[in-house]
Amino acid sequence: MILNNKINLGFLPTPLHKMVNLSKKYSDFNIFIKRDDNTGLASGGNKTRKLEYLIYEAINNNCNTIITAGAQQSNHCRQTVAACAASGIECHLMLDGTDPEKYNGNLLLSHLLGAHFHFNGGKRKGEDISLLKTELEANGKRCYVIPYGGSNITGALGYVNAVKELKQQLTELNLEIDYIFFASSSGGTQAGLTLGKDLFELNSELVPINIDKAETNGLTLEEVVLNIITDGKKLFNFRKDYQLKDIKLIKGYDENGYGVVTNDEISAIKELATTEGILLDPVYTARAFHGMLDFIKNKKIRSNSNVLFWHTGGLPANFYYAEKLK
Repeated sequence: MILNNKINLGFLPTPLHKMVNLSKKYSDFNIFIKRDDNTGLASGGNKTRKLEYLIYEAINNNCNTIITAGAQQSNHCRQTVAACAASGIECHLMLDGTDPEKYNGNLLLSHLLGAHFHFNGGKRKGEDISLLKTELEANGKRCYVIPYGGSNITGALGYVNAVKELKQQLTELNLEIDYIFFASSSGGTQAGLTLGKDLFELNSELVPINIDKAETNGLTLEEVVLNIITDGKKLFNFRKDYQLKDIKLIKGYDENGYGVVTNDEISAIKELATTEGILLDPVYTARAFHGMLDFIKNKKIRSNSNVLFWHTGGLPANFYYAEKLK
């Protein structure tokens, strides 16, 4: 099966457990968490699952150099460099902004892991990645480009496989989950979960919290997700007809823009930290967790339901935003 075409980079399966204190606090709900912050690979995160498939494909294509892009505090970039280090592959990162005097957070970790940085002004989604590829190939490199966030059908297979993992865990626990909340930003995780839900007949409603309002190469996030799902439909021979109107995204928590940390994110970080001893990140998971709590507090979902928060990692970014989190 195509889901076996991967290398092993992560500590899988990741834990699934009930958040007992939070469930007591919001007693009309049973609240669980899936700990993809514990995938390993330089402090973990959801990109590890995607990279198991992407690095496998790069190796099979006889590539010795990976190129990807992101913001300076990109969790995806940090995990990609770690995956390259573990696989003996050179890694080049196209990052937004200019080279800062001091490195911290994810940027520091990417540096320590051996990344080659290419700072690209206001661009953070790989807009000029083809130019770098041409330059490196002219110098004899065999390049494999990983798209922004690792979000294509190859990367999304990581979350198709993650649904298989979750389904096995739920069966062992004799548990059903009604709602799955998670951060959706570059589209691959959402597309993978959607395909996995249909492939493995997971009876849960996906509730993706939109993180980033900006388009990716001229496409909305809904369009990116649909394109990946359409590729997956062909791959798995699905008969289901997926349309743009079927791509669900919960918006409204993203009004302040990508990477802008507000009192909502700070409050979410502190609430989970002080009730369960679990740390979120300020850009992705805190925003998604805040959204989930808003749904719970305002009874936007059915009472007495089982709710799962899929923690996608991002811990190192807390150090970059330390002044705001004090």
